[in-house]
Amino acid sequence: MAHFFLLTNRKRNTAITTKKIVMKKILVLAALILSFGVNAAASYKTINEISVTQEKQYKPIEPSAIPADVLKTISSKYGGYTIKEAHVASDGEYKLVLSKDDKTVTAYFTATGEFIKEA
Repeated sequence: MAHFFLLTNRKRNTAITTKKIVMKKILVLAALILSFGVNAAASYKTINEISVTQEKQYKPIEPSAIPADVLKTISSKYGGYTIKEAHVASDGEYKLVLSKDDKTVTAYFTATGEFIKEA
């Protein structure tokens, strides 16, 4: 009888140990699934971003108001072009519309005569 009791007790202990292992695995699996769900929810956040770019405002000026340094750069870079329009921004940047024959170019210069870009 003692042998039977010992055998039954071992089976019971093995069954309890197996149940504990299964429960631990289920708990770990549930924690993993929960963490994936939280990460997925966090990665689907929508970020609304609005970008506003304000262009410079240029006011028209007479070509005679253009600084000598700018005129010198125009004559060296755009020889033979005439000034059709002249504009200046509040920061001192000049926007000049130049023409030669049938070609029209808009060029930008600093107040010191440095060429910025051509549009």
